[in-house]
Amino acid sequence: MLQEIKDLQHNAVSQLVEKVNRKREITFRAPTGSGKTHMMADFMNRIIESNPNIIFLVSSLSKGDLAKQNYESFKNTADAGLYPHLNPYLISTDISGEEGLQIPSDYNVYVLPRDLFKQDSLLMRGPMINFLRTMTGDIFGEGKNKIIYLIKDECHQLTSNLDEISESFFRKVINFSATPKRSRGQIPDVQITDQEAEDACLIKKVEFGSEDDTVEDAINKYKEVKRQYISLNVEPCLIIQISNKGKAEQEWNDNIKPVLDKVENQGLKWMVMVDLKGKKNEARLCDTNDIIKGKLPVSQWKDYAKHRGIDVIIFKMVISEGWDIPRACMLYQVRDSKSKQLDEQVLGRVRRNPRLLDFETLTDEQKQLATTAWVWGIIPDSMPPRRQVSLFGNGTDIQNHFKVKSTRLVNLTQKADFDLEGFLDIQPDKLEHDSIFELYKKLSRIPNDVQDLCYNYAGDDVLRWCKFAENSDKIKTKYDSFICDYEQSIVVDKEVSFPATSTFIETEHKEEDLSWVWSRKDGNDKFAFDSYAEKEWAAKLRKLARKNYIAELEMPGMDEEDDLYLWGKNYPLNSEIKYEYYANGIHASYPDFIMKDKYDRIHIFEVKSVNVAAGSTFSKEDYEKKVKELHDLYLACSKKLPEYCFYLPILKDDDWRIRRYFKGSFKEIGFEDFKIFLKEKNH
Repeated sequence: MLQEIKDLQHNAVSQLVEKVNRKREITFRAPTGSGKTHMMADFMNRIIESNPNIIFLVSSLSKGDLAKQNYESFKNTADAGLYPHLNPYLISTDISGEEGLQIPSDYNVYVLPRDLFKQDSLLMRGPMINFLRTMTGDIFGEGKNKIIYLIKDECHQLTSNLDEISESFFRKVINFSATPKRSRGQIPDVQITDQEAEDACLIKKVEFGSEDDTVEDAINKYKEVKRQYISLNVEPCLIIQISNKGKAEQEWNDNIKPVLDKVENQGLKWMVMVDLKGKKNEARLCDTNDIIKGKLPVSQWKDYAKHRGIDVIIFKMVISEGWDIPRACMLYQVRDSKSKQLDEQVLGRVRRNPRLLDFETLTDEQKQLATTAWVWGIIPDSMPPRRQVSLFGNGTDIQNHFKVKSTRLVNLTQKADFDLEGFLDIQPDKLEHDSIFELYKKLSRIPNDVQDLCYNYAGDDVLRWCKFAENSDKIKTKYDSFICDYEQSIVVDKEVSFPATSTFIETEHKEEDLSWVWSRKDGNDKFAFDSYAEKEWAAKLRKLARKNYIAELEMPGMDEEDDLYLWGKNYPLNSEIKYEYYANGIHASYPDFIMKDKYDRIHIFEVKSVNVAAGSTFSKEDYEKKVKELHDLYLACSKKLPEYCFYLPILKDDDWRIRRYFKGSFKEIGFEDFKIFLKEKNH
């Protein structure tokens, strides 16, 4: 798993731990597929580690067996030693007969299927309240005096019965959801945004198809993508959602099945699961051209579709919470007069990264494939559109005239005077060895790249793996000493350019008529930026271009009145213009803008701001840490690439202070100094 993913999840949990100490009720929002259950386990483990008297009640939806999934996930991470403080228990009415339902009191994480605690249920008749009283009080000397934190998983769903007793029994309430209900006061205190998750390759970006595309167009696109997926060693699938209740059978029989029955599509395996409740003689339509047949429960059909090579899955019932199918990469919403916006929970079914755990081993082409979802449907209002861009012309002329060298960090084992085998041979043997679970836990705490050293060194040899794990702290110290010395660890990598195509997310920060290398595929001349500071810096570079500071490119077929200057936003998608640095793991800095001046010199900008936007949670400590990391990186890069100039333009109020890194030296300048520097032919 990428270090960026680990850091994103770890930092989110750290914020949750900090917030829960300040407020009684907090809300955490993260997109579907971003590892919410994993972060929930990490959060509970940290809280229980700091105060063993705290226990958790996790309310999960019953549908889709979400509660059981959560329980099994918590148990597996506890058993593996990843979150050893968790001792989970799944509350179920199967544990005893109707007369003697008892919930044991010697666990610290209780997973409750929400529907078990509803009006007239067995739990509502007394056992649940008795359990809560026993855990929180000291009744007749048999109480536990525990502190209970309630976690409401998928909190956008109502939990009225739990809410009624909340003040009496729950010290804290923590809401988890991809779609929290703001109307019920579930305003995110901590969140992972879709863009953050996409940038970290935690979830897929979404490419929306044309409104005119039919089911057949989607199936043809699926067949094309399926051929590409062979390289991923993943069996993809297309989900078709029938949204209109009254036309489900008609939609299937008249418009979908005939397409699947065509000769050219008969190699595809399909499965239809359509809820027909309200019909007199049939409660559902479940059918397939695969080997499974018969009147099985819908849950078994769903399990079958999840793991087998079913290409096309047709649903009418809600496919939202609790049904994970990472291999799904395409979603088609049948459109009619009653079609609604795509539910973000449904959309999340096709946004999971199917190669998350070993993503760093993929080629660039495989990575792009694993992080792209294709969707036909009505875009949710809460989801900002993603715009496609391409280099002017066919991109070749710009790429030929605008080449940039990147840098990377070399591995410790590539250092000529370091011998890992010899280093471990001279380490003394321990008198008492840690368990394999303790060693695994120890190894999991170190950065990915150091773990890679372990598995490359040990292979399938358990003894060598144990030897490395026992000495992993010493190896990490050695590794940090080497990797943080950029004089040794940074090397110049290949020469690259802007990618031929990329995308950006629509924001409020827009500029137009930029006269740069990019054009929008929809013909619009407005481009959006991630922040106000980025937008303002783009406006300044546009003015410099028109005052003859930036190299101009004349391309065949361009009108004389059109100007094209060699500068542009370095959109991360598909970009190879990056500079690796170390911060408890290897990360990549994708600078915001790249520019070529009229003397053919390369200028690289990473824009920052210390201005605090309304509603933001600006952290001075995080800002200073990030600037320090980039300062060290760009200072080192300017030594390795003395022909390049690196900048950190920082906006404070309405003024720019620019940190310039050139030929291994650092200087803080103003914008007028920057313009003078650009005018000078020789530096």
